[in-house]
Amino acid sequence: MKKAILKLKDGKEFSGIAFGAPIKLECSEVVFNTGTPGYEEILTDPSYKGQIVTLTSPMIGNYGIAVKDGESSGVKSTALIIKKLYRGSVMKGRLSLDEYLKKEGIPALEAVDTRALTIHLREHGSQNGILFYEEDRAEAEKKLESYPDITKMDLIEQVTVTENIYNPELGEGRTSPPSSPDMHFALIDYGLKRSIIENFYKRNIAVTLMKASTTAEDVLKLSPDCLFLSNGPGDPSLLKNAVALARECMGKIPVEGICLGHQIITLALGGKTVKMKFGHHGSNQPVKDMDTGKTFVTAQNHGFMSDEKSLPGSVRVWMRNANDNTVEGLYDEKKKVYSVQFHPEAAPGPEDALWIFDYFKEKAKR
Repeated sequence: MKKAILKLKDGKEFSGIAFGAPIKLECSEVVFNTGTPGYEEILTDPSYKGQIVTLTSPMIGNYGIAVKDGESSGVKSTALIIKKLYRGSVMKGRLSLDEYLKKEGIPALEAVDTRALTIHLREHGSQNGILFYEEDRAEAEKKLESYPDITKMDLIEQVTVTENIYNPELGEGRTSPPSSPDMHFALIDYGLKRSIIENFYKRNIAVTLMKASTTAEDVLKLSPDCLFLSNGPGDPSLLKNAVALARECMGKIPVEGICLGHQIITLALGGKTVKMKFGHHGSNQPVKDMDTGKTFVTAQNHGFMSDEKSLPGSVRVWMRNANDNTVEGLYDEKKKVYSVQFHPEAAPGPEDALWIFDYFKEKAKR
């Protein structure tokens, strides 16, 4: 076991023990996730591209890794920070977390005071950081000093599909595409989680998974029942083509989205997005439906949000975060536009919001 260091852009350092793959001196934004289970889904969520993830749960790795349960083709986060690594045996057919990270080429630190790190990020904000061994300090500090903020990086091309796919197979143990679908959605892949596609399949909806460079003309040629904009990493204000796509399709077909897709819709409607101090990352975020008054618990992973003051008068704030009152959902009935900031598919997280997929299907009927 070798000691290593996490250094933040503001100079704060946290020491730990390296595990997983060897440290590669890669910078990324450091965030914290307050979920308890679901470390595999978190690591493989493409929305974490360009980020070092700190898990606040005190012990990680207890049930190993079943590769088929991942939300994408592999780990998307840059590195993992935890308090304590479980080193015992795991079920047959599973990998230990340490084995999995070695296989994926992802470095990690354990024995870190994750409580102190989380409090620091809450007080001072999410920020760039780098993992390094002491002998590499000079090179690491030089890289960290010059590394750009996430607001200056378009990360989408690193996580989107390279070609359009009709009804992609999701792999062993996942729901198969519907044989006789009653609807067809065009899904733009900005870093889509498999569980989102699976929830459409479960509702007998066929999908065409489309690359991020898709244009409105490409979508409308398919005559889909709905344009759906996925989750994904980074700053939505950089995605000019995505905003243009959503804007050009509004009024022609229903437009729906979650997470980054919600933020793109905000911009396409004429609103603005802003970076949050430390974002919402976890599976315990309470959200209130402003139409029904009901509150439910959601899974979330975002560092940007809709600026409510910038929204045009035709847009209704549908959902709010019960902790900080930020916008968690919106709609424009006239334009048939509906979106949520949270992840209704969970994976990991509570299933309180699965009904959103039924709502999306109903609203897409024309």
